[in-house]
Amino acid sequence: MCGIFAYLNYLTPKKRHELLAILIKGLQRLEYRGYDSAGVAFDEVNESDTEVSSIRVIRRQGKVQVLSDIVTHLKDIDLDVEVSIHVGIAHTRWATHGVPNEVNSHPQRSDVTNEFVVIHNGIITNYLDIKTLLKTKGYVFESDTDTEVIPKLMKYLWDSEQCMNMSFTSLVELIVSYLEGAFALIFKSTNYPGQIVATRRGSPLLIGIKSDTKVTTDHIPVFYSSERNKQLQTTEEIPAGSNPRLRRLNSYTHFSVADESNKQVEYFFASDASAIIEHTNRVIFLEDDDVAAVEETGTLCIHRMRRDPTSSLAPVRAVHTLEMEIMQIMKGNFSCFMEKEIWEQPDSLVNTMRGRVKFDDNSVRLGGLMEHISSIRRCRRLIFIACGTSYHSALAMRTLIEEMTELPVMIELSSDFLDRRTPIFRDDVCFFISQSGETADTLCALRYCRKRGALIVGITNTVGSSISRDSHCGVHLNAGPEIGVASTKAYTSQMVVLVMFALVMSEDRISLRDRRTDIIEGLNKLPALIKEILSAKDQIKALAQELHKKQSVILMGRGYNFATCLEGALKIKELSYMHSEGILAGELKHGPLAMIDENMPVIMVILKDSTYTKCKNALSQIVARSSDPIIFCTKGDTEIIERSKWYLEIPDTIDCLQPIISVIPLQLLAFYLAQIKGFDVDCPRHLAKSVTVE
Repeated sequence: MCGIFAYLNYLTPKKRHELLAILIKGLQRLEYRGYDSAGVAFDEVNESDTEVSSIRVIRRQGKVQVLSDIVTHLKDIDLDVEVSIHVGIAHTRWATHGVPNEVNSHPQRSDVTNEFVVIHNGIITNYLDIKTLLKTKGYVFESDTDTEVIPKLMKYLWDSEQCMNMSFTSLVELIVSYLEGAFALIFKSTNYPGQIVATRRGSPLLIGIKSDTKVTTDHIPVFYSSERNKQLQTTEEIPAGSNPRLRRLNSYTHFSVADESNKQVEYFFASDASAIIEHTNRVIFLEDDDVAAVEETGTLCIHRMRRDPTSSLAPVRAVHTLEMEIMQIMKGNFSCFMEKEIWEQPDSLVNTMRGRVKFDDNSVRLGGLMEHISSIRRCRRLIFIACGTSYHSALAMRTLIEEMTELPVMIELSSDFLDRRTPIFRDDVCFFISQSGETADTLCALRYCRKRGALIVGITNTVGSSISRDSHCGVHLNAGPEIGVASTKAYTSQMVVLVMFALVMSEDRISLRDRRTDIIEGLNKLPALIKEILSAKDQIKALAQELHKKQSVILMGRGYNFATCLEGALKIKELSYMHSEGILAGELKHGPLAMIDENMPVIMVILKDSTYTKCKNALSQIVARSSDPIIFCTKGDTEIIERSKWYLEIPDTIDCLQPIISVIPLQLLAFYLAQIKGFDVDCPRHLAKSVTVE
């Protein structure tokens, strides 16, 4: 959901129009996350000014381009003035509290003077209590958001005597101590020029660092407020006549450049690496309850309010080098990111298997799990916990995992798993699947299971995500950045990872040797088979032309392909806003058959596997009710082809790999339906790429 981006240039001269362009470009890189409005806040100070700066806030409903048109044509400020120290923050909002409009957009402010401004991703669950308190103190609210209580509470505390000598970091810590919920926050204030403070709890936030000179360290120690107070021996002298509130506490741990003669450094704050990668590939991933501040000396400090003796977090934050490249987040010759990502699947699956599957000796190795495989084999049960598309990937491979491990397998929706307070035991192994690694429900379920002593396995596509860091072990998808809101290549890579897990778990079983060999051979042929099914795009586009005026569509399958029907129905809902429903063919006579007539479009997936005969029986029942179903059948299946008016031949492969291939035409169908209807394929209405709130 919401996108956060901020930029601070320290002793790095930039013209104001360059600074604004960086902020706008950062927001554009985050557009795929889903949003309804956008805004920026930046300094209006000139280079010659030495007093506290003023802050300009510009917000607009609609696309980032609307905001960009306003910002790039400002007439009342000098866009060509060069400044060497400047702080700018920017935000794309996805409405939770209050309708999409200019007033509800971020940044939210403390008052009309913009003394304190903040951008926020997440939800403040106790905002009504804080709002009620502030109203009794005379504060008037201009928006309907939960976020507005934050800068107003900051203003209230700033005006109190207890905050007279506080640093910006300490003031933010005090604010955060009053907040409940999930959030990523970035603060800016006229009272602390040249400074920025960021913090997170349950919502992603990272810091990019760019410098032409060597930095002092690649590992930033994390201190705690109580330790900081003990270590501070002095404070800076307060010049006569200056505001005592502007006193700064000496920094005790920091990230800065080593060359005293060249202190130039730039900091980028964002909710996603895609907004930073064009500037730098050196990043720090913040953990929950971290408070990161760039002080007026240009140094970066990270610390926490209190030490948790049960926490497994390292006492340092490492500076990571991202392997992502800017070309990976560009559309290239495709009309949208989703189309590009559908066509990337032959390559993304190769990348998922690279270095893990050795086709010459039929061996499979998942490096992130190898130390724990013996423990997993001895577990009580395997529990796969996920939401949406990720849930479907686990459902698709449940049969194979049960077959190859002979262990009980549970598939759980994260939200329902938490609602039930599901019993978890220390000899359970819990898998958490998430493309972003930040899915709120899944992350909450992970922490629930971890507290109960289960082994935690993360499967994500995002290096440094919360799920990957909070897991005991895991597997990275290596599918490459996925920008489109509707997941495609991450879904197929998730299924391949689960297939590889099943193969690793069964490598010592002689009775399954032939089965394993067949599956590995199938994996080797998989990219070529996906290219083959992608070549049927014109046939699928013609089907979309036939279906786009329909109100509903039913997708029906069985066995491995039941999950394919659920995922196909989800994609059609997400992109075309058409009602669609995935149905287990075995349940046809238990209610769904009542909906079947000549006007109800039905797509049936009938492939040659153990459920083939049963699916043919379901087909006969549907045809008997005057329906003319659309059939996805195995290539060369003349029996089905002769019974069908419209059919699509799916390349034949081993049964457990069929859902990886059969979902591709449904992805294309959903894409073409949305395209024909004129909808935004990459940003479906009301939806966000990373669901970071429950």
